[in-house]
Amino acid sequence: MNKPKKGFVLWLTGLSGAGKTTIADALYDKLINKSYVNIEKLDGDIIREKLTKDLGFTKEDRQKNLERVSFVAKLLSRNNIGVIASFISPYKQDRQEIKKSTTNFIEVYIATPLEICEKRDVKGLYKKARTGKINNFTGISDPYEIPTNPDIEIKTQNQTIEESVNQLYNYLINNGYF
Repeated sequence: MNKPKKGFVLWLTGLSGAGKTTIADALYDKLINKSYVNIEKLDGDIIREKLTKDLGFTKEDRQKNLERVSFVAKLLSRNNIGVIASFISPYKQDRQEIKKSTTNFIEVYIATPLEICEKRDVKGLYKKARTGKINNFTGISDPYEIPTNPDIEIKTQNQTIEESVNQLYNYLINNGYF
């Protein structure tokens, strides 16, 4: 069994439909298949369903959601557990706070253009947001502040899921996390 040499928080940020969850799931599977242990996944949709279902999507509620998630990530990472977190996390200030509070924060910007995210939208959320049926929707009625200096940038329109996962995997190996 291979364990992380040090805890980390690999934080995938990007618009809804950018590919965060798909990439996070595939990276997690790759690590588990290579016998890496002490890896946990935190996903925005699952956290909203299980841990923060009392919160909405106002800026304040988004901040409270990320505050709770970063607390969990902090506990895990400081105990030598690798965390793969996939959250829209639209505000730079929130991501900076998470970086300050967690061990070995790695910001991953899933840089997928809005028009591609809208084409991938199987839930119809963008359409609902554009017609006013959903308020506070990131990228439409709420802002997404693009990371200015992420540790890793993945352009899903130019590479496969496997290439994206390999980019993250190689970063973790080359930077001594495993």
